Amino acid sequence: MRLVSRRATTPAVLSALVVGSWTTLASAQEAALAPQFAYSYGEHETARSLAMGGATRAVGNGTTAVFANPANMALTRLYHIEAMGEFTPEVTRAIGGGAIVDSITSSTRIAGGLAFSGGIIDPDGVDRGFIDARAAAAYPIGDRVFIGLGGRYLRMIQDGFGPLDDAAAARYSSVSGGLVDAAGKRMPSVDALTFDAGLTIKITQSVHLGVSGQNLTHPGHGLLPTTIGAALGYGSKDLTLEVDGVADLDSWNKATARVMAGGEYLAANHYPIRLGYRFDQGAGVHQLSAGLGYIGQELAAEVSIRRTLSTEINSTMIAIGLTYHLESSGLTRNRVSGEGSSGEGTSSEGTGGDAEK
Repeated sequence: MRLVSRRATTPAVLSALVVGSWTTLASAQEAALAPQFAYSYGEHETARSLAMGGATRAVGNGTTAVFANPANMALTRLYHIEAMGEFTPEVTRAIGGGAIVDSITSSTRIAGGLAFSGGIIDPDGVDRGFIDARAAAAYPIGDRVFIGLGGRYLRMIQDGFGPLDDAAAARYSSVSGGLVDAAGKRMPSVDALTFDAGLTIKITQSVHLGVSGQNLTHPGHGLLPTTIGAALGYGSKDLTLEVDGVADLDSWNKATARVMAGGEYLAANHYPIRLGYRFDQGAGVHQLSAGLGYIGQELAAEVSIRRTLSTEINSTMIAIGLTYHLESSGLTRNRVSGEGSSGEGTSSEGTGGDAEK
């Protein structure tokens, strides 16, 4: 995959995506998004993951690993705290939350991560609200194999009226959104625990193979779809390239695939420039994404956008992230000293391999 010039072309691509997205919103009547697509399959993405089209299962470490492949938390030694947000204007899908990943302080070499998010979807329509909590752990088996396991709790309530409800009489249908309690309030559509698992193998120091599964208790519905993904990625100090494939067993009436590819270049050791592509077989759409950021010694700020290439499904996703690198503050110095797995002590989240930005 050949990355475009960072001096002009990538900012131009990002600007074009932003301008094109809002021009479409202003000049055309929006087609209704399929519920699965509006819900984004229940996936929560960091700004890095969204910019790379979701292709992060092989080399996506740090906070990205909590959502994509928990095994990758053990790839590099870091302690990151990130605040993040996602927004899809067409359906007013707004999510806010945070994540913490620590692969430094444990004397057992176990890396741990926590994430919490909450949000709303379509408040003027079906009016869904949810909270999503995750906890994950990863362990390196030697220098080449990494395993990870994560637990997830999702609680979702739909307060609006769906197509099978009687909005005029203010009566809910149990088919379209769940039961009601004695007071007539909507009970949760989802109130469930599930788990994710991942495996990453370093074929070489720079080439990684990643496999991960989400919602592996198989709840059997599209609000917690079971997915299986595999990825091959290359990561060096300044460059990351990755291709992912995901099988979604539940979001549509048959198993469907999503194919993703992404690239990242670290300019001047501080400025990540990212591009991504994604094909969604279930919705039948192609998507392009791009992102920019700044990564300093202690702080990082990132923004990204993803846009559908379709006249029938008009969807824009925007993600932002602000990360604090606790390992750079000196508070974890006793743990870090002499323990860096890459020979550099610690590193910041970004490009793959052993030299993470």
